[in-house]
Amino acid sequence: MEAFYADQFVLPLPPGHTFPMSKYRLLRERAAVEPGLELHTAVPATDAELALAHTPGYISAVVDGTLAPAQQREIGFPWSEAMVARSRRSVGATIAAARAALAGAGVAANLAGGTHHASAEKGGGYCVFNDVAVAARLMQAERHRSHRRLLRVAVVDLDVHQGNGTAAIFADDPTVFTLSLHGAKNFPFRKARSDLDVELPDGCGDEPYLRALDDALDQMWRRHVDGPPGLIFFVAGADPHEGDRLGRLKLTTAGLAARDRRVLSAARERRIPVAISMAGGYGRNVEDTVQVHLGTLRAAAASWREWNNVGS
Repeated sequence: MEAFYADQFVLPLPPGHTFPMSKYRLLRERAAVEPGLELHTAVPATDAELALAHTPGYISAVVDGTLAPAQQREIGFPWSEAMVARSRRSVGATIAAARAALAGAGVAANLAGGTHHASAEKGGGYCVFNDVAVAARLMQAERHRSHRRLLRVAVVDLDVHQGNGTAAIFADDPTVFTLSLHGAKNFPFRKARSDLDVELPDGCGDEPYLRALDDALDQMWRRHVDGPPGLIFFVAGADPHEGDRLGRLKLTTAGLAARDRRVLSAARERRIPVAISMAGGYGRNVEDTVQVHLGTLRAAAASWREWNNVGS
């Protein structure tokens, strides 16, 4: 299974910053020795690609370094050339994963991404550009150009924080279905409206979470009975984990692995390709977060083998 990364671009963050920059390198190092994973450096997204989901003014402000201090505070990162390079390549990694999944692989992954708080005209919550939104629009354009067919897309966002930016970008787009399963009382405190929002109470553990997920997926399939999606973006946050500093839910590592298998199995049974983004994860112990992300990659590789009838 192909996976794409850009952890060579490290942001110059101040001491004590809460963003776990090291997790991306650690995940790539673990993934590099996993059987069945083929790693590639991500190619940066172009301005034209970014403009499929973001306003020209916002793209220019990020690229030129003219973001206002308030805009930088909302994103949570001080501006730097490394921030621009990393953000472009994070989008590029999701584009590459989506192309690989659609080209026949069935499943592919971005070892970062899931930057779902970025909306058309601004960033937020450690998200500069919205990788899933850009990749979804680009895949739709490429499919129309090559096949003259509409590509319906579903976003299954299982980060602990609502995908407000993604929901806002696709609010009036019936070709993209947005599902978000998230903490009711967690960031962002003013939420956007997804096509299907499922709010969970603080302390939610494995069993009620998985029941809620099963019900949400069932609703999603029912809403697509006349036109199933041709591509799913799975935003597989590690932050619902019980050891997460920002998550407030209580899922175990085994519970999150079950979550991943449910999403991937449901898509595979319907022969719907999946592009995965790792999204959030802020474990008190960074190794816990890396282990959850690695579990997602293992589940994805297993699904890829089944999709392609490759022996384990």
